[in-house]
Amino acid sequence: MASHLAQDQGQNISIAPLLNGLMVGKHARSQKATTADEIAAALSLVFQDKLSPIQCSSLLTILRTTGRDREASVLARCGQAMREAAAQVSRKALRNIARVRGRKEGSYRGGFCDLVGTGGDGWSTFNVSTTASIVASSLLLLSKHGNRASSSTSGSADLLQAIKPKAPVIEAVNAKVLPSVYEKSNYAFLFAPIFHPGMRHVAPVRKELGFRTIFNLLGPLANPVEGNIEARIIGVPQEDLGPVFAEALRMNGARKGMVVCGEEQLDEISCAGRTHCWRLIDRPNPAFRGPRDEEDEEFTTSDEEGEPRSLIDIERFTLEPLDFGLERHPLSEVSPGRMPAENAATLMKLLQNELPSGNPILDFVLLNTAAMFVIAGVCDSDTSDMGHGDDGKVMRETGPGGLRWKEGVRRARWAVESGQALASLERYIEASHAATDQ
Repeated sequence: MASHLAQDQGQNISIAPLLNGLMVGKHARSQKATTADEIAAALSLVFQDKLSPIQCSSLLTILRTTGRDREASVLARCGQAMREAAAQVSRKALRNIARVRGRKEGSYRGGFCDLVGTGGDGWSTFNVSTTASIVASSLLLLSKHGNRASSSTSGSADLLQAIKPKAPVIEAVNAKVLPSVYEKSNYAFLFAPIFHPGMRHVAPVRKELGFRTIFNLLGPLANPVEGNIEARIIGVPQEDLGPVFAEALRMNGARKGMVVCGEEQLDEISCAGRTHCWRLIDRPNPAFRGPRDEEDEEFTTSDEEGEPRSLIDIERFTLEPLDFGLERHPLSEVSPGRMPAENAATLMKLLQNELPSGNPILDFVLLNTAAMFVIAGVCDSDTSDMGHGDDGKVMRETGPGGLRWKEGVRRARWAVESGQALASLERYIEASHAATDQ
């Protein structure tokens, strides 16, 4: 990368050689293609405010027009660069919290989870991923990474700040206080401007460009607690991005997750029809020679030249509401999304179990919550003791991918009907207010 950078007279660093390489790289046989590492190194200058607005806009534009911003390796490395520039959270503190507060069940080990979409699908649906993440926090530790709306009427931050009678103080939850929030709550919202302060340097350029750039794709790959994430679901707005994101996750070391795209080019699991899915599966590597027991003190060490302990496969299949035991609902019944205040009112009605069975928004949320439970692994359990209201009757029927999607819905319904989803939100709200004093 050093060969592609040159120090300017001022504080900025010139990336003119890299920009030229990106422009001609695919057409000049004699020129070596610009690597993902080089692109990520250039992007990291944005977070340090060391790139001029002209070169910053040129970089974003060239990545878009050449399609380099849709390569798995570029997304993986740029996502890593963005996380490295973020406010750093104590991984050790979060590991300890997961050990103490994580509710192990099935193949879920009690780690942190995220449920997020890239946005930009043009449907402006109800805030389903944010609502589903709250419902899922009744059984899982959730690290919801999000921001205010950019292309819709109500982003995840907008929704949370519109909750009545008492909204969370999302700006108070920062890297320093996050562990203390998790001591009181299974849920935390990681407000992007707080955890990614370097993004403020590129905001004016993005606004003036007026088109979606690589930063509109990197959000789901830039969760500040990535190193502690056990499972995730990422929604993408175009089918061709599905395998790209799945591969980017694999490159970043993810072992459990699923990328989804509704057939309508929706960045959620669709309530209207089929959803394309790309699932990461952690399979034991038969060629591995080493400790297989997590209690073994050498479990976390390995010979870098040896075979890995496990191999990550990517399996593709499709889902539809019937696989969850639910009816289809046209997207017109869950979109366009309303303004934050109205969506927040609907959120609270749902959490207070005031939406009737079969309500389109309720089913939309149940679908996406159920998938999070399934991918996290809690639905692998043959027993169930969630608490008051759980009849313990596990639904063992499997569907696409050999997974228990209907059991996920059973658990999601319990979370709403038992009041545990609402209680989880209330604990987060109180923890966020307590964080203002820290």
